[in-house]
Amino acid sequence: MESSAEDYAAFEEKVQRTVYIDNMSPQVTESVIRTALDQFASVKSVKFIPNSLGPSSMPQCALVELDSAKKVKEVIAMIKQYPFMMSGMPRPVRARPAVMEMFDDRPMKPKRKMKCCWLEQSDPDFEVAVELKNLTRKHSSEIALMHRVLLKEEEKLAAQQAETLKVHYKKFWMIDGIMGGKTAHTLARKYNLAVADE
Repeated sequence: MESSAEDYAAFEEKVQRTVYIDNMSPQVTESVIRTALDQFASVKSVKFIPNSLGPSSMPQCALVELDSAKKVKEVIAMIKQYPFMMSGMPRPVRARPAVMEMFDDRPMKPKRKMKCCWLEQSDPDFEVAVELKNLTRKHSSEIALMHRVLLKEEEKLAAQQAETLKVHYKKFWMIDGIMGGKTAHTLARKYNLAVADE
């Protein structure tokens, strides 16, 4: 179905207003993205890109349409400058401008013709097609391995963060116990120091 020039121009404007966000936790939902980005720009729509190459525990990615192209640049700059977490996971998300090829509902460029054909084994392009197919399989395996390694690193980081949190929590309660009890006042009197009472 051929699209009109107006529809294609509207789609091009939509692409410029859209930011591509990836490396998100599988627990991130549309409401989480809206809440995270509403502090910087008005979110018009969120569309998750399904992961058809690996398990559901792999990071998600989404196309987030904002109210202007200027806001897209601001959000990308902010996410690049600071580690931006969503859903409390130890995984900083990444952002970059969306491109037309990321949209599965993109209209066909006006006056563009497409031609498809089957390749016979005797065709000179058949070997190229086979190489591309094998290369795609290789890349898929490499990506799956990379994701497994990243998930192990994230689990390790999450365990370190949980341990650090426990240590800080223990220190807080120790300080609170010293200040709340008579220990601080007893030491202050012994060493002739002033302790502020709250």
